[in-house]
Amino acid sequence: MEDPIRCVIAGATGRMGKTLIEAVLKAEDCRLVAALERADHPLLGRDAGEPLGQPCGVALTADLERALSGAECLIDFTRPAATLAHLPVCRRLGVAMIIGTTGFSETEKAQIAAAAQEIPIVIAPNMAVGVNAVFKLLDIAARILAEGYDVEIIEAHHRMKVDAPSGTALRMGEIVATAQNKDLRASAIYGRAGHTGERPSGQIGFATIRGGDIVGDHTVLFAGLGERIEITHKAGSRMPYALGALRAARFLRGRENGLYDMQDVLGLR
Repeated sequence: MEDPIRCVIAGATGRMGKTLIEAVLKAEDCRLVAALERADHPLLGRDAGEPLGQPCGVALTADLERALSGAECLIDFTRPAATLAHLPVCRRLGVAMIIGTTGFSETEKAQIAAAAQEIPIVIAPNMAVGVNAVFKLLDIAARILAEGYDVEIIEAHHRMKVDAPSGTALRMGEIVATAQNKDLRASAIYGRAGHTGERPSGQIGFATIRGGDIVGDHTVLFAGLGERIEITHKAGSRMPYALGALRAARFLRGRENGLYDMQDVLGLR
């Protein structure tokens, strides 16, 4: 049996960070070797498993270099600024990255792609296996329903989410647009108000809901004359994202470099 994959979790005390730690501690083929937090965090030095009631012997740290020393992968579901600060250190130390952070600009995505020339990186707006199955179904549906159907993408998340539309919703729009030979930048509309006139053919609409503790709901609606097709994914917890991230970690083991997404991880290309 191979040694466990040596994992570092960024943003370890956040909602997603705690879920990732829980998943790693339960996985027989993974081992938590470090848990990162910001330098001013009040829990630095405390056991990273304490918030879960599962002390694990790994202390929360802000020392990125030390945390990554000897690690195989960094799992990062933080924010763009933090992820980009971690990127050059992982690149220099040869540590693989699994990036679930969303909200990157095109320039920032290019930085990640450049780093992937030297280290293996999986980046995906949503790492849940079910969501990635939906991505595949959307590609098929969008090709079949390319004429005579209006496309609307509705997403809902908790009140603390800072970017909109979600990275998952945007990816859904990209998949539909590509399948229908459209440019999403020209086709997308991100809100409607007032006297909008009739809906133009070929538009891809986005609607965003924020409230409470909604983990993540996404629906793509294909509305035709006399019928509607809806493809929906609803997350009841953050654990599916964490389990997907661990599948990505297993996929990256032994790979030298390259930029991948969950479609690669799941063999859906």
